[in-house]
Amino acid sequence: MGPGSAKVETAFFYTDRYFSFDYGASHPLKIERLKLTYDLCRAYGLFELPGAKLIETEPAAEADILRFHTPQYVEVLKRAEQGLSDGDYTHGLGPGDNPVFPGLWQWSLLHTGASLQCARLVSSGQARIAFNIAGGLHHAAANRASGFCYVNDVVLAIYHFLDQGKRVLYLDVDAHHGDGVQWAFYGDPRVLTVSFHQDGRTLFPGTGAASEKGRGEGLGYCVNVPLYPGTDDEVFWKGFEAVVPRLFEAFRPDVVVSQLGVDTLESDPLAHLELTTNGFSKVAQYLTDRAPAWVALGGGGYDLGNVARCWTLAWAIMNRVDLPDELPDPMRPVLVRLGACHGKLRDAPHRSHWHDRCREHMDHVLRYLEEDVLPRVR
Repeated sequence: MGPGSAKVETAFFYTDRYFSFDYGASHPLKIERLKLTYDLCRAYGLFELPGAKLIETEPAAEADILRFHTPQYVEVLKRAEQGLSDGDYTHGLGPGDNPVFPGLWQWSLLHTGASLQCARLVSSGQARIAFNIAGGLHHAAANRASGFCYVNDVVLAIYHFLDQGKRVLYLDVDAHHGDGVQWAFYGDPRVLTVSFHQDGRTLFPGTGAASEKGRGEGLGYCVNVPLYPGTDDEVFWKGFEAVVPRLFEAFRPDVVVSQLGVDTLESDPLAHLELTTNGFSKVAQYLTDRAPAWVALGGGGYDLGNVARCWTLAWAIMNRVDLPDELPDPMRPVLVRLGACHGKLRDAPHRSHWHDRCREHMDHVLRYLEEDVLPRVR
């Protein structure tokens, strides 16, 4: 794998070095999901497509991290690489969501480096779409780890485009609200943050109410669509169609940065939404068709088979390939064993038991956005 210099349509960033790191046996974030995705894409032949390129991830520099994160916090992360004593846990690190583990700093440099590589490749015009499945760690604050996230690669990728004078539409479809990205740009009209997520009254991090709409010059440039637990593809897509095309038209972004979390699917153990691969794929298709340029980042997803299937579907859609639904060998038995599917790439259509209540909730949210948020975007 190598970066090359020729223009390509799509780029996929990956390295086996990710698997030197481990959040711990009991932690829900399993880095092996990245290898499962890579292996499934490879089994389908998606790295041999014309116009697509597989590129080796390179770590970010410390100076890159300091573009957003504080020097004190960076020093804490570097010390965490060696392991911290119980009395030294600070800045959100410690037992639970954000454990200290060997190589934590190097892991952060690697996944962030790939997001910055995506941003540089797209901003230079060498690719229209770049995908970092290891990125999308959207909860980290400037001086604090949060929600399995230590370095906010999303914010750093967006900064790269702002430094080039670009207008950025950030679209987040993770079940957990992208609070770290929202607060980083809450007053900045150059960045339009749009998030679809499970209602914060029912899920970490507790933010993302529709009334969180930006401040100062950025008022209206923060759009939140909280989803009622049980939301299915139909209700989700109703909200998406009412909000996203309108914002594309009004804001006219130069580039889209997206967080493609797949913890929205019904079997995910950490959330309570009921989307399927079908609803997720429609998002990937919309951005493939509409984004003038697109940096796609990974995100949440704690059912490993769902992660591999969804991100493989996304990469295929980015390359305008319609994959067969039968999973290829040798990946089929691996994914079936994980319990995410019955040997199929796509889920059967699903209607939630809570569909009517979810639709009523969506109608309420959309009325509020129409009255007080969407008209502000220019």
